[in-house]
Formats: sequence, C-alpha cells, structure tokens
Amino acid sequence: MDFITRKTTDIAKSLLGVKIIYEAPERTYSGYIVETEAYLGTMDKAAHSYRGRRTPRVNSLYCEGGTIYGHMMHRYLLINFVTQPEGIPEGVLIRAIEPDEGLDAMIRNRGKSGYDVTNGPGKLTTAMAIPRTIDGTRLNEGRLKIDTHHRKYPRAIVSSPRIGIPNKGKWTDAPLRFTVKGNPFVSHMRMRDCQPPDETWR
Repeated sequence: MDFITRKTTDIAKSLLGVKIIYEAPERTYSGYIVETEAYLGTMDKAAHSYRGRRTPRVNSLYCEGGTIYGHMMHRYLLINFVTQPEGIPEGVLIRAIEPDEGLDAMIRNRGKSGYDVTNGPGKLTTAMAIPRTIDGTRLNEGRLKIDTHHRKYPRAIVSSPRIGIPNKGKWTDAPLRFTVKGNPFVSHMRMRDCQPPDETWR
C-alpha cells in the first residue's frame, strides 16, 4: 500500500477491510480494519503535530510513511500509520477491527467477549497484545504487518466526525472518521444500525 503519494484521507478509506496482523512471540493475531480516523498534520487542531509540535513522544509521526506511531491515552496504546513523506506529520489512527485469527486469546487478553473485544483503538491493541515498543517501527518489517491481498471490501463507507475531539473548531466536526457501514465491531455503533458482519462486506 502506498503510504507516501496519496492523500491521508484516501489512505484512511482504503485501509478499511485490510487485514492487520500482529505476530506475537506465542501466537499470531489478526483482524480486518473496520474504522479509521485521519489526522492532517500541522493544520489539524486535533493532531499531535498541530502547529509543528515536535517532542520525543510524537517523533515517529515525522518519519516516512509506513512508520507506526504508537502513543498512550488513558493507559491504552493507540496505533497510527504515518501516511506522508518524512517531515509531513500526518497519519491514520486504527480505531477498530473485526477479529480473525487468535480470537480466543483476544478474549482472554481483554477479559471481554463479543463486539467489545476490539471495537475501540485501545481495545484492539490490548486484544492483540501489541506493546508500546511498536512505536517507530515500520509496517511489514517487524511484528506488525498488513495484508492488502487477503483483504475484504466494504459494501459502503460512512464518513463522520472523529470521536473525542471537542473544542477544536471546524476540526471537531470535520468528517475524518471512516467506518464500514453497519459493521458491529465499529466503536460507538448503535445496535439498531448493526448488521451481521458478513453482510457489511462485498
């Protein structure tokens, strides 16, 4: 997948249905991405790199596209894929997945079952046992990989405002969250809007 020459919003949409794989020492975990959020760098008030902010914590955001930017929020690890050439700090947050391999272990890791196992950005990293040391590594060069060949394709994609972005002016309402329409593993999905997972893919 091209993480350098395309717009971050286009990458965020094209990642829906891509298989994400984490090869832990004891087992392999995988799932299909069902929810992403785009963060548009120095102009985006919700981005960690707004106005060119650069600290050791966000340094990975400034690396070449295809780098993994991992950061902590409320004790949970969140993972983003950097999406532009080096020095342009834009990325895509992976917010939710539909589990595939390793589901029994995911349930144990989370202490939860059903859709709650991976329907949030901190939930999926806990379920897949992804460590903080993933920050700054590159996709497909270490334990975290994506498979764009054995993937799924959404029947429909919904654009909406990002989650948990208050008081950021136009950026609060900007439609930079992308979800697989009706997939029950999407975070904050209302039950009346849910469809059986298989029916949300082409």
